[in-house]
Amino acid sequence: MNTCDNKKIKAVFFDQDGVLFNSMPYHAQSWEWSMNKHGLPFTAEQTYRNEGRTGASVINEAYHLIHGVEAPQELIEAIYADKSARFNELTGGQLPELIPGIREVLQYLHENGVQCWVVTGSGQRSLLSKLHDTFPGIFSGIITAFDVTHGKPDPEPYLKAWERSGFAKEECAVVENAPLGVRAGKAAGLLTLAVNTGILPDEALWAEKADRVFPNMTELLHFFQQ
Repeated sequence: MNTCDNKKIKAVFFDQDGVLFNSMPYHAQSWEWSMNKHGLPFTAEQTYRNEGRTGASVINEAYHLIHGVEAPQELIEAIYADKSARFNELTGGQLPELIPGIREVLQYLHENGVQCWVVTGSGQRSLLSKLHDTFPGIFSGIITAFDVTHGKPDPEPYLKAWERSGFAKEECAVVENAPLGVRAGKAAGLLTLAVNTGILPDEALWAEKADRVFPNMTELLHFFQQ
């Protein structure tokens, strides 16, 4: 387990779905519906297990399980278009509710001079476009599916955020809720803090070598305040 001197942390990289927004239940329903529509059996648990991957990667993983090869590009585009439309239908085009306590975490860090970044595998423009409106003046940068070649669990998204931040690795931390996101943060060589906001057991996060696992954002805030 990494040790952490909170006074040295100058940038924190936050995942989006399940960390900022309680959007994962809608994603799970959307993925299950769109995959099954195109003949790919898919469950809510698979959504949480694959959380953090780009949409194309999620589809490829599901397709490969059934057919043993990568999905055709036109199928990837069709499934993701259906998935995005279903997500917007379920949310009524509105942002999902915030994860309880996340605004307090972000405000505390911001007020204490710590940079806050978003690092997400999402290409869901309906969410991405509203981040700054929801958290005005909070985020120093955003890394999305459009900025990387390899999504989580590859470390590229977090490495890109770290490089752009300009800080040393020991001055940065990751906040994740997903096993593959934890794997990406650890592979990037960064302190990786997990908050279990989903349906998977804590062991799924510990198994990916999370440095800490918290039950909620209030406990994460207490960690930063120490």
